Amino acid sequence: MQENLKPLILDLVEWVADQPRAYEDVMDAWRTSCPRLTVWEDAVDCGYLTRDKARCDGRLTTIVSATPAGRAFLDQNGRCA
Repeated sequence: MQENLKPLILDLVEWVADQPRAYEDVMDAWRTSCPRLTVWEDAVDCGYLTRDKARCDGRLTTIVSATPAGRAFLDQNGRCA
């Protein structure tokens, strides 16, 4: 993880830790075409977020949740899960 991206990764993990989010919502809010801003990729690669399939309104969707490692990352950096 790039140290200069740490605050953004903390923001993303904290936002997801507040409540699981639909993958589409996460991508709408956090996707970027800038190769220097790898916030989503870094959070997933570090094991802070997970994607799971779930039924919502009768259709299969992907839900993004904070992992125990993600919650620990927040705690270690003075953020709330």
